[in-house]
Amino acid sequence: MFKGFTRFLQAPGERLKSLFSPQGAADTTPALRVIPRDDHDVSRKLFSDAALKVLYRLHNAGFEAYLVGGSIRDSLLGKTPKDFDVATDATPEELRDLFRNSRIIGRRFRIVHVRFGREVIEVTTFRGRPGDDHGGQQSQQSQDGLLLRDNVWGNVEEDALRRDFTVNALYYNIADFSIHDWANGVRDIESRTLRLIGDPATRYREDPVRMLRAVRFAAKLDFDMDAATEAPIRELAPLLLQIPPARLFDEILKLFLAGHALDTFHALRHHGLFPMLFPEADEALQVLPWAEPLMERALANTDDRIRRDRPVTPAFLIGAILWPAVTLRHQALIDDGMPEVPALHSAAQQVVGRQLKHVSIPKRFSIPMREIWDLQMHMPKRHGKRAFQTLEHPRFRAAYDFLLLREEAGEIDPGLGTWWTAFQDADEHEQRRLLQKLGSDPAGSGGGKKRKRRPRKRRRSAAPSAPSQQD
Repeated sequence: MFKGFTRFLQAPGERLKSLFSPQGAADTTPALRVIPRDDHDVSRKLFSDAALKVLYRLHNAGFEAYLVGGSIRDSLLGKTPKDFDVATDATPEELRDLFRNSRIIGRRFRIVHVRFGREVIEVTTFRGRPGDDHGGQQSQQSQDGLLLRDNVWGNVEEDALRRDFTVNALYYNIADFSIHDWANGVRDIESRTLRLIGDPATRYREDPVRMLRAVRFAAKLDFDMDAATEAPIRELAPLLLQIPPARLFDEILKLFLAGHALDTFHALRHHGLFPMLFPEADEALQVLPWAEPLMERALANTDDRIRRDRPVTPAFLIGAILWPAVTLRHQALIDDGMPEVPALHSAAQQVVGRQLKHVSIPKRFSIPMREIWDLQMHMPKRHGKRAFQTLEHPRFRAAYDFLLLREEAGEIDPGLGTWWTAFQDADEHEQRRLLQKLGSDPAGSGGGKKRKRRPRKRRRSAAPSAPSQQD
């Protein structure tokens, strides 16, 4: 499918020379290179019908219309594009008038979502330079360089050079099906290099989330970061503390639910970004030898499920990342004399409370996450009806998987997971046999040493005492 693009990249002579420079070397200053339709194999067949409808309606209405960014990059890499973003000279108000199925979203960065059923096409107006005079259009930066508001319209060249990475400054022109390469993005695709456009420190200060995007794209594309792009990240990592927790939650989903969570985790730690997102989890990594294996196994399992097109939930993954921090607080509270279960609830509350100051966790995820944690205290207690009650809990399967991770990571001794594996797959007769066997197993409760029971005082009565309802 991509023979034309391979030809364009690998031609030893005139084609590369004519597109990159007269001597065949890359220019130091990016300049527009137009790649005609005959020299690339990015076909409209790769684009969704919804994206094409948006592009053609804009073009037919007299506006410029380009498919931009990741969809073009991924197409050139031989991947199937999934997200389709459009850039145009139409303003948000003009877009809303042109598409009845659209709405303007955002204040800091106004964009338009055009909805076709479940598919949403994101359309942005060409951005201009924030420091230029644009009349009533709004652009505002903090003293540290953070872009607080960026709604300054410009032309396509300004828009391209405002994008983050060279490989994302690729524009597919619906008018003639050519690709406009504004920042030597094709060259960087060929060398598998991730490079920021402009001065990296300045670009990171404008939007610190770009540091997370750099890590994510490098892991997703299996690219190496350009040395200048990588150099400032560790020093500027604390700038992420300026970003609203709700926005960072969205970034966490992109980081960890794209099929490359394990590689991303290692890169976040390498560049000093992980403590900015999960400070208490990072502290636990320095103390507990099993914390890193637990997180790595959870991330690897997430990647595997995504590859097999299985459902994943942030509740489980974030729960695994925060669990070592919960266990540290839990043990400290027990040492102070608090009973085991209330201590877990209090520890969970403290850890989540601190986490929400960095990355928000919506209740639809934090509630099941805490239920998974709670069940870790219930699963060792299997006598009587407890095992059946635990088995019927809506979060049992997730809690069971979580228990297996804890055993694999070495947090707890193996055995309890094997018992629950057998119990949930057994028929009623076998389940009762497994429960009866616990009575002869000194460690059958799964909780280690048994607590000594105080002898009951017998009531002085001539009549025998009635059996309790639990006997």
